[in-house]
Amino acid sequence: MLTREDVMEKAHENRVKFIRMQITDTFGMLKNIAVTSEDLEQILAGQVTFDSSVVDGVINSRERDIKLLPDLSTFVIFPWRPANGAVARFICDAVNPDGSPYAGCPRSVLKKVLGEAAQMGFEVSVGAEIEFYLFYTDDKGNPTIDTHDQAGFCDLTPVDLGENARRDIVLTLEEIGFEIGCSHHELGPGQHEIALKPDNALSLADKLVTFKFVVRTIAQRHGLHASLMPKPLNGMPGSGLHLHLFLHRREQDTLFDMEPPSQLNREVEYFIGGILAHTRANTAITNPLINSYKRLATGSQTPLYVAWSEDSRNSVLRVYTGQGRKTGIEVRNPDPACNPYLALAVILKAGLHGIQQQLLPPPQIGNIYQINDNQDRGVPVEFLPRSLEEALRELATDQLARATLGECIYRRFARAKGEELERFQSFVHPWELKEYFSFY
Repeated sequence: MLTREDVMEKAHENRVKFIRMQITDTFGMLKNIAVTSEDLEQILAGQVTFDSSVVDGVINSRERDIKLLPDLSTFVIFPWRPANGAVARFICDAVNPDGSPYAGCPRSVLKKVLGEAAQMGFEVSVGAEIEFYLFYTDDKGNPTIDTHDQAGFCDLTPVDLGENARRDIVLTLEEIGFEIGCSHHELGPGQHEIALKPDNALSLADKLVTFKFVVRTIAQRHGLHASLMPKPLNGMPGSGLHLHLFLHRREQDTLFDMEPPSQLNREVEYFIGGILAHTRANTAITNPLINSYKRLATGSQTPLYVAWSEDSRNSVLRVYTGQGRKTGIEVRNPDPACNPYLALAVILKAGLHGIQQQLLPPPQIGNIYQINDNQDRGVPVEFLPRSLEEALRELATDQLARATLGECIYRRFARAKGEELERFQSFVHPWELKEYFSFY
């Protein structure tokens, strides 16, 4: 753990000139203000004040003063050194002037849930697989929808034209402290995946917001546009954010340890049961865009069903035995557009609630045919919401999810998404013109 003295020494040795104080807003967008190194002591003392709109994600007449409290463990110096001094960053929490957590701070929401997990005797490790597309840009540097290559799953050069960009992304991430599991070309043309090794849940969320920033920055340096949009292209695979959860008993062996998925103990089952019980409501947070539901519409690898399985990629949860014989839970429906702090908070809170309330999950499913068999026998298998509008209705009636977010964040999120839906509904789309214009 870095101390204030460590930070001061590293900043001096590396001739840091600008320090970015980064914070994630309600909608998962990474924001920052830049402060010069002459004010580093003020930064470390938590004395940098700004207005709350930076974390709210909206500007209105109700802004208030907040302080940006840096997490010293997140101090890194960016490898792309400018000519006149290095640039470093902190990830910050938003706090009130009296030092208490600001109710609109997503990072604080996750920290609160992890504190509750600790009180129950648990620690949570999370890994992630993040998918994204690389597109060409035009002569002015604006993104196009022309994919960078026509390669497919795990192809390599010369078919995979994104190998150099992907390698530079991985090297940059490693230089700022990431542990990378693997990277490869994905199914779609110009689509890639990079996996992050498990870390504690808060650090992993920090890494995810940093990941998106680094991917887009390095792609730009290669003359490309990186898109983490859930479904940027018609007829092509969408991009997911698969989260791998490992729940540990504090100071003991992992809870999910040495057990094949078919022989899970009751506590693990309750955790799964809790996640599934709140999945439909949590989808508004894990899949927050209108576009998110284009990805969740169909596909052999698409998580469509609120169910769990050892081998079906169509289920929201996949339970598997990974390295070290540790059994993990893969949550497959989130996408890269989500706010990782809020997404992890509602998922983990649901799982902990399942343990507290002893919520058993439905029987696991095997494949799409077994799902149909279950439905034929009268055993219901729920679908994920088919639209953001449906997901928002589910979220509005789920008291656990709303309490986890807090009414401040919930109301801001629901209002903004309602306005987004209104804009979408009032817009005439190209598909409508193609489908109807000649006939009506």
